[in-house]
This record gives sequence, C-alpha cells and structure tokens, in this order.
Amino acid sequence: MQCAVTGRRLGAAGVGVACWATASAWAQAVSDAAATAASGVASGAASAPEGVAAASGAAASAVATGVPLLTPVAQISAGDTAWMISATALVLLMTIPGLALFYAGMVRKKNVLGTMAQVLAVCALVSLLWFGWGYSLAFMPGSPWLGSGIATFLSTVQFHKMAGLVTTHPLAPTIPESVYVMFQLSFAIITPALIVGAFAERMRFAALLWFMGLWSILVYSPVAHWVWASDGWLAQRGALDFAGGTVVHINAGIAGLVAAFMLGKRKGYGQVALMPSNLAYTAIGASLLWVGWMGFNGGSAGAADGRAGMAMLVTQLGAAAAALAWMLAEWIVRRTPTLLGLCSGAVAGLVAITPASGFVSPSSAVLIGVAAGVGCYWGATGLKRLLGADDSLDVFGVHGVGGIIGALMTGWLADPEIGGVEGSVLTQGLAVLATLVYSGLASALILKLVDWVIGLRITEKQESDGLDLSQHGERVE
Repeated sequence: MQCAVTGRRLGAAGVGVACWATASAWAQAVSDAAATAASGVASGAASAPEGVAAASGAAASAVATGVPLLTPVAQISAGDTAWMISATALVLLMTIPGLALFYAGMVRKKNVLGTMAQVLAVCALVSLLWFGWGYSLAFMPGSPWLGSGIATFLSTVQFHKMAGLVTTHPLAPTIPESVYVMFQLSFAIITPALIVGAFAERMRFAALLWFMGLWSILVYSPVAHWVWASDGWLAQRGALDFAGGTVVHINAGIAGLVAAFMLGKRKGYGQVALMPSNLAYTAIGASLLWVGWMGFNGGSAGAADGRAGMAMLVTQLGAAAAALAWMLAEWIVRRTPTLLGLCSGAVAGLVAITPASGFVSPSSAVLIGVAAGVGCYWGATGLKRLLGADDSLDVFGVHGVGGIIGALMTGWLADPEIGGVEGSVLTQGLAVLATLVYSGLASALILKLVDWVIGLRITEKQESDGLDLSQHGERVE
C-alpha cells in the first residue's frame, strides 16, 4: 500500500501504524489551517480573506490529490447541497421503511417482524462501521484495490464556523464532506440489507449481525473503491457505474445467492406453498423504493444539474418499461398478471437503469427496462430452477441478473453527449466478472467463518415457530 501523504510504499506490517499516522497528520493540518483562518477572522476584516486563503493552502499542501480539503464555506453550492441532502433522505427511505416493507410482505406471517428487524439492524450496524472504517476504505486514496485509513472515525470531516471553512471530498467539491459521507452511507446501508431477502426465514439473528458487519468492511468497501474511487483499478480502466449497478446490485446479488446455497432450503420448500403474508406491504415497499430511487440515481450526479435531471427521467422510464415487460411476460407464461410481478418488474427496471442512469438517453432507458423486465422474470423463475437454490425473495434473480443486464447495456448504450465518456462492453464485462468472483468467494469465506464460530442457521423447531418468536420473542397478532 502507498501512503497518500508521503507517497512511500508501505509493507504489510506498517500499514496500520502508517494509516494512524497519516490520519493524525491530516487532523493536525486541519487544526493548523482552521487556526490560521480563525486568527485571520479575529484580527479584522482586512486580514480575513488572507486567513481563509492561507488555511486552504495549508490544507492543500498537507494532503495528496483525492484527500478531502478544507474549503471556504463561500465556495459551497447551496443548491447542490440542498439537493444532495434531499437525495440522501430519499435513499435512506429506500431501506427504512421501503425495503423493510417490501421484504416483510413477501415472507410468511411468522417471519414479518424478524425480517424487518434484520433490515433495521443492518441500517444501524453499517452506519457505525461506516463511521469507523468503511468510508475511509472505500473513498480515501490508497491502492487500486483498497483505500487507506486517513478518514477512520471520520477524522477528515470538519466544519469550522468561525473560520468559515468546511471539508469537501474531491469527488463532490461543491458540497460539504459530511453530506457526501452521508449520501454514500445510504448506499452502504442498502447493499447488505438487500442480501437479507436471499436467506429470509432461516438465518440466526446473531449470525446475521456478524456476517453483515464483516461483509460491509471486507466486501462492500473494497468493491466501492475499485469502481468509484479515482485510484480504483476498475475506475482507471473506464468501468461505468453511475449509481451502483455493480457496487450495489451485482455485489449483493451474488452474495445473496452464495448465502442461499450455504444455508440450504427452507423447510417445506418445493413441497408446500410458502405463501407471502401481505402483498399490500410489498406494494407499499416497492412504491417507496421507486420514489427513493430518484435520489439514488439523481443524487449520484453530485449536483443539482442537468445530469441529475436526466438521471431521474431515465430512472422513471426504465422502471415503467420493466414493470410492463415483466407483467406481459408473466401474462403470457402464466395467463395471469400479478401485483407481485408488477412490483418485481419495477424493481428490476430500477436495478438495471442504475449503472446507466447518468450515461444514457431516454430511448435507451426504455430498451434497458424492457430487457430487465423479461430477463429478471426469467432470472426469478427459469434460472432459479436451474440453480436449485432457495433464494427466498429472488435477490439474485432481480438484483444480480438486473445488475448484469444494466452494466453490460451501459457499455453498449452510453452516450458521450450525456455522460462525457465512451462505453465498452468488454470493460463492463470485466467489472461484472471481477465483482461476481470476489464477492462470491469472500461471502462464502465469511459465511463459513461465522458458521464455524456461532452457527448460521436456526434450528428446525425455531424455523417452525418463525423468526418473530424464536429470535425476538414477538409476533404479529
């Protein structure tokens, strides 16, 4: 690993100490810069501008490119900041309550509370892990494979009101770093929460917490760094993922499939009907996901601009096309269009348009949506039967397959007039393959470790009683 401040190569034994030292040096630079600006403000109006300029220069000299910098508050865009705060709230809405309701409606009544508890617990756990290490490993400069420890415990996130300074991240220079951290946190939350659907109704709650915590640090953060950090190896090769088709959906999809295989099938799977508890919950959850996705994709522009507007438009069109395509496919095959099919189709379209949303035209979005609707319908039916895994709520069939469709079609349909870059199907395929292999293998190892230490699966009696009673001592009356 290379130190982001000194540029020196670090051996494995020195990484931890060096990361601590780097973070400490950065914090000292921030403190010195703030003091410089504050003294400028205190000494009078004439010296204040010089104090702010000196502060910015001191911070800039203390850190390398890619590290958050102290920025005069006057340079922050109020419009961009307001939009990104709103977008962040929308993405958080996708998980709680959106995903919690979406999943709870599809499990049996005896598992409704347990499923919602899992989603809520993931939200809380990942938030603190992001504060501690996740953000730094994902978005700080380090190696092409992983970030550094510069921002552990969010040591780079600063706001000095009297000095008129705030830190900004180079990937979002017009908004405070605190807003950027929170926006990216909402992505880090929903990604492992999606995996919950693959092993619904059969994982121990304690095992879930250990698995999700380790997965967030060891899988999500590295893949996010590969694709989104300026020094990430896939980013340097031109891989396109505007809002998380690879980082979020393929990553979660393959992890969910591995988990479904390793936990085994639910009791009675394939022998008795495992009926959903309340599809009205699922429809409400899907609707919240659809609305929240506007912040998911539109916010990934990082600014309140034309690209954000285009991302929102193509998101709506992709979701609508996929919902109708899934409905039509189901109507032809099963002779009945269902509410669950419409909800699943809409989510499939949202998944597929995610990597493309900042790069494609409205007509391309409709094409992606149609492909996702039909492709994910097959993924949740035909492919699921071929694989033989009890992916309870079709996490791989929708998120994995939809993410792959979207990633590859982004390489084909990316319009340089919109995104400013050319797409490459080969490069997109490399990103898809790398994520499938790394996330799949790492997820299997983490699950194996957790199973060895505390056990993954609830007992047969606990499964018969349901998660609500066996894991939480509660139930829906």
